[in-house]
Amino acid sequence: MKPENYLENIINEFRSLKKQAEKAITQVSDKDFFSLLDEESNSIAILMKHLAGNMRSRWTDFLTSDGEKPNRNRDSEFIVAGVDSRDSIFATWLAGWQCLFQALAALQPEDLGKTVVIRAKPTPVYGAIHRQLTHYASHIGQIVLLAKHYAGSGWQTLSVPKGKSQEYNSRLKGK
Repeated sequence: MKPENYLENIINEFRSLKKQAEKAITQVSDKDFFSLLDEESNSIAILMKHLAGNMRSRWTDFLTSDGEKPNRNRDSEFIVAGVDSRDSIFATWLAGWQCLFQALAALQPEDLGKTVVIRAKPTPVYGAIHRQLTHYASHIGQIVLLAKHYAGSGWQTLSVPKGKSQEYNSRLKGK
């Protein structure tokens, strides 16, 4: 794969993850958005705060500064404060994604061979990108699972519905 195709592909993968999470999030009530399954779990709100904080830290000055910014308060990402609302968390979430997409759009194919630093550890650019993609995918999987749990029988699938794989594949082949 050509480096320019790689960058285009990776941006599409991140866009797909964002879209999947947002489709899931729209299916939960405000109460469920903040609900915890137990004391050790994270709510959808907390997962979104954490991802947004991580994105801001990792993708701001991506090629030129440590991905763990000194002004990041990671621990606060796992607490829902009185000022946190669904709207404010969603705005923070969107700002995090904007930071990510701006950083990726600025990358040139030759940047993939460079090294960035994350928590004082040198990391190849392509490795840092993959690290973030897998990190975000794992948390978005949690968001989807929680949303599906809370939506219950009202859940609208984000992919091929159960028992409909053959029908779906036939429809694709017919196009």
